Amino acid sequence: MHESAKPHLHYITNDAFLADVQSLAQLIDQSDWKPDFIIGIGRGGLVPAVYISHQTQLPMLSIDHSSKVPGFADELLAKVAAKSATGQRLLFIDDINDSGGTIDYVRRLLADNGCQDDNLRFAVIVTNSRSRVTVDYWAQMIDRDEDKRWFVFPWEAVGTKDAIVEEALSVPERLS
Repeated sequence: MHESAKPHLHYITNDAFLADVQSLAQLIDQSDWKPDFIIGIGRGGLVPAVYISHQTQLPMLSIDHSSKVPGFADELLAKVAAKSATGQRLLFIDDINDSGGTIDYVRRLLADNGCQDDNLRFAVIVTNSRSRVTVDYWAQMIDRDEDKRWFVFPWEAVGTKDAIVEEALSVPERLS
């Protein structure tokens, strides 16, 4: 992608977001695997996690991975991993599984802290079929080789267009 090229911003409406949340909640409800906690991965997964927590009537915890505060998310993930050792089931929520980097990082940290894999699931609004990691539940699947849209979720849409474009351009491999 040329540096001067602008990403194709795809604004997800609040109605579309709510439909996706209801779809995810239904998939979770119909599954044989029942979580004890919904865990939002910050920043993008926090809003969907709140909605899914309300929809499923399950308690919610949050991990702010996006803050990049050294050790902060890592310490919380270690505490959450300990819950799985007692048999509690953890459903992590994020907005998008694009490259798989965030989910891979969270999974590795949980495993390093003794998380029981049988007690762990991931759900997203949008998943990329070509991501290096898979998720258990999703509302929409895209093929990043074909679909170059930069998804702008309702909570992100309040940011300036310049900030949204800057964030999109920071990961050009997803857009070209």
